[in-house]
This record gives sequence, C-alpha cells and structure tokens, in this order.
Amino acid sequence: MAIQDNGRSTTKKSRGRPRDWHDKTAQNTIKSLDRAMEVFEFLSEAQGQTLTMLAKDMNQSPATVYRILVTLEGRGLVEFDAIDQVWHVGARAFIIGSRFLRRTSLVERARPILRGLMEKTGETANLGIEQNGHALFVSQVETHASIRAFFPPGTLSRLHASGIGKALLSQMDNGRIEKVLTAAPLERFTDFTLTTRESLAADLEKTRQRGFAIDGEERNLGMRCIAAPVFDIYGEAIAGISVSGPTSRVSEDHVPELSKAVVAAASELTAAIGGNAIRRSL
Repeated sequence: MAIQDNGRSTTKKSRGRPRDWHDKTAQNTIKSLDRAMEVFEFLSEAQGQTLTMLAKDMNQSPATVYRILVTLEGRGLVEFDAIDQVWHVGARAFIIGSRFLRRTSLVERARPILRGLMEKTGETANLGIEQNGHALFVSQVETHASIRAFFPPGTLSRLHASGIGKALLSQMDNGRIEKVLTAAPLERFTDFTLTTRESLAADLEKTRQRGFAIDGEERNLGMRCIAAPVFDIYGEAIAGISVSGPTSRVSEDHVPELSKAVVAAASELTAAIGGNAIRRSL
C-alpha cells in the first residue's frame, strides 16, 4: 500500500505477515508442528485408532505420536477413549472447523433453501464446494425417509465421481479442468464411475447444456444424485446444490422433475448471495 510522506511516495508493508511470507521452504516451517498436523489429519480420516496402530500406519515412533496426541488432547482437538484404548478427533476440532464455514454467508443463506428443497423433493439436500480437487460437503438437510443418502459436513468426494463435483467441473475453464484431472488419476469406485477423459468430457458437456449434473451410481451403488452449480457475483461457480437418494426413489424417470427443483434451488441461492448465473459453453 502506497502512502505519501512530505511529497514522497513510500511503500508500507502489509501487516500480519513477514516479507518472505510466500516462501514455504523448510526454513519457514515448524517441523514439529507439521508432524503434529500430519498425525491429526491422519486420525481424522481413520478415527478410533490405538496408539500402536497410529504409530505403525504413520511409520512414526509410538513415543513421538503419543506426545503429539497428548498435546492435541490438551487443546481438545483429540480425545482418548480409556475403555477401548483408542483415540478420536475431539469436539474442539469441530468448533474450529465450523468457523471456516462462517467466512461467508453461503452456508447460512443456503440452509432455508436446502430445507425447502428437501421438503419439495423428499430427498436429502446437500451443499458442497470445491476443495483441492474434491467436493467438500459443507451443509446438508436430511430426508425423513428411513433409507437415505448421508454426506455429513466435512465429507470429501472426488470431483469426477460426485454430482456436485461434476456440476463444478462443468463450469471450470479447460486449463483448470486439466490441472484438476492431472493431479490424480480418475479413480474407479463402481462400474459406473467415469474413468476416462473422453467419457468425463462428454458428461461435462451434457451437464453444461442441461444445467445440472447427474451422479448415477458413480460413487455409491444404488444411489443417484442430481446437482446444479451456484454462482457468485463474477459468474463463477463457487458451490453446488444437490439432492441424493436411492435409485429406487431417484429413478431416471424422476430426473426431469427433480432436476427442475435442484436448478431452481441453485438459482435461488445464487440470487441470495448476489450472484450472476453465467453458464460456460466450452
């Protein structure tokens, strides 16, 4: 930021970060903290782990892992089950993670819309964003039906095997799509998963043309998802709204009806955040 001082222009350093804040080399990282976060992230993906299991799976000494766990326990980030002798992610982790959702009004604005979508369709309604090549589910309103889809906030799903993921992919430019697809192979989850560039590209083109994506048992057998993108003020897709449920209820015959409700909900949320729906045609 430039300021004037007696007619001379000077540059004032931004507060809150050092001059070399872009430098992510070893000299600017704390190895012990990095190791602790590695243990924390590993535990979050594989909860209910004993100390021995964690140390073995992470190729770390039990003493090192134990010190990390005890430190994290002191901050409430992990908890120890004395009966089963296993470690879990603690309640404090949820509290801190929830603050991420408050960076924007997106989740707050989406709640009544998701609720309305669930009530109209009778199926679970979801809200997700793109996070490092995955669809990150940030909010959900579950259906009252006994058999239902369940993607709790924090769940990650690969973009190519997710309704919301494909809705977001369809609005990316070719360069960004290429970057996402080259970061990791197109993993197969079921016989219906799109695992070739050609099949995925064709599916994304259909998604652009009709305005919604379909996950037809591509991530979980017996489940179908219909999703549409949500746009920000710049016309960029920043989130996706979907309904998901068993194929017995979310059948191909029901797609036209359900997709109208999903697209309408996505448009409503786009308007609620002051967005501008400009769909890409690549």
